[in-house]
Amino acid sequence: MRPARPLAEALSTRTVVLDGGLSNQLKAQGCDLSDPLWTARLLADDPGQIEAAHEAYVRAGAQVLITSSYQATYEGFAHRGVSRREATALLARSVELARRAGEG
Repeated sequence: MRPARPLAEALSTRTVVLDGGLSNQLKAQGCDLSDPLWTARLLADDPGQIEAAHEAYVRAGAQVLITSSYQATYEGFAHRGVSRREATALLARSVELARRAGEG
């Protein structure tokens, strides 16, 4: 699904409200982010927490959501025993979780 308007176009005509930082909301929800993958760990371990964080920002008025892939790397996932194929799926999940929350 494509956005209704490209972000650059939206920014040229009005103020766009971004979320407040995914890690802040995840910490407020009680998530442990001490893993080297930080928020990306939750893609595999508890994706519902990520979706709940996105939904909280949408309820607060956010129009742009960041994904939980900030610290996600193939190497980082490999250190946890995640294959490249699985890591690719987790990266795609990070986008899907934000997209789903934004559409809800």
